[in-house]
Amino acid sequence: MRAGKDEFARLITDEMGKVLAEAAAEIEKSAVTCEYYASQAAAILGDELVEIDGVDAWVAYEPMGLVLAVMPWNSPFWQAMRFAIPAITAGNGVFLKHSPNVTGCALAIERVFLAAGLPEGVFTTIVVEEPRVPEVTRRLIADDRIAAVTLTGSNRAGAAVGAAAGRAVKKSVLELGGSDAFVVLADADPQAAAAAAAKARFTNAGQSCVCAKRFIVEAPIAEQFTAAFVAATRALTVGDPTDPRTNIGPMARGDLRDTIQRQVDQSLASGATLLTGGRPLPGSGYFFEPTILGNTAPGVVAFDEETFGPVAAVAIAADEADAVRLANTSQYGLGLSVWTAHPEHGIAIARQVTTGAAFINAVVASDARLPFGGTKRSGYGRELAASGLREFVNTRTYWAAR
Repeated sequence: MRAGKDEFARLITDEMGKVLAEAAAEIEKSAVTCEYYASQAAAILGDELVEIDGVDAWVAYEPMGLVLAVMPWNSPFWQAMRFAIPAITAGNGVFLKHSPNVTGCALAIERVFLAAGLPEGVFTTIVVEEPRVPEVTRRLIADDRIAAVTLTGSNRAGAAVGAAAGRAVKKSVLELGGSDAFVVLADADPQAAAAAAAKARFTNAGQSCVCAKRFIVEAPIAEQFTAAFVAATRALTVGDPTDPRTNIGPMARGDLRDTIQRQVDQSLASGATLLTGGRPLPGSGYFFEPTILGNTAPGVVAFDEETFGPVAAVAIAADEADAVRLANTSQYGLGLSVWTAHPEHGIAIARQVTTGAAFINAVVASDARLPFGGTKRSGYGRELAASGLREFVNTRTYWAAR
């Protein structure tokens, strides 16, 4: 992967528009994950002895078989690799049905596994034209040769895949949408929080499930934070994703940009205020201005829906209890970021909000050493770390009487 980093990063940028530096970082993150599992898998998957008088007993973690993976376009290498690396390390085969707009990346990932020395067929990419994806996916899940399925994508796709897996009585893992809260408490440094907020929202042009989307700020520092957040956002450079000076590239498709425009327009119509941005940019490419909406709350589209693009929703909380209420007022539960001068207090606040991960004074991210996944409509199951390695195994009990 590292030998091909420049080629793969350019392929990501060409197919879905990610800024080239972010695409290269995606390849390196995948390589680091390979190293993690290469060094840790034997210990995680080793037999676990259980002491029982007169019996040799142990728990073994054995492969399930062939796992179908339905993956999205927004991080085309990383999303596929963070599942495939542990699944293959655990002894499974992988059948990858990638998003049709990143077919080049999908085929390149298969070449990577072959170049690494895996036998042909351990990792297989299938290419399916867009109109046939639902039917082909259902048929594959029902096939006896498929042992389990995982999907990273929309709630609509996740519901369909989860239902099909349920009918076939097969294990499934779903990593779905997110509308992460970025909670700024009154004792936080508003300037530092705002600088982090711009990074948290606008990475990958805001096209990530773990991008912070709802910025919930306690009233005493709301004005300072919002002013700094707007200034940091206006300083971002939108343009050619291959230019090292660019911070935000184009969105991946025209329909995605249209959805963002609809969400902005509906939010403004229901009382939100436009603090910066708010419109598509002219010229070729699906560019959209980095946008911040103020005066949002439950009932405003940008607060209630997942905004999969460069749009941030700012809501003011009367106090900490109100901040917790607003953070929990979402159908999603993927990540949470809390900003405060006192980390222990931030942890106490985080424990009151239901999510799969909580970050204190840091931007939500994934790391091979820690489990990743969501709650509520953000899905179920975990990727990465020991949890991800054991998702697609048969946890088998052995009992041998002496």
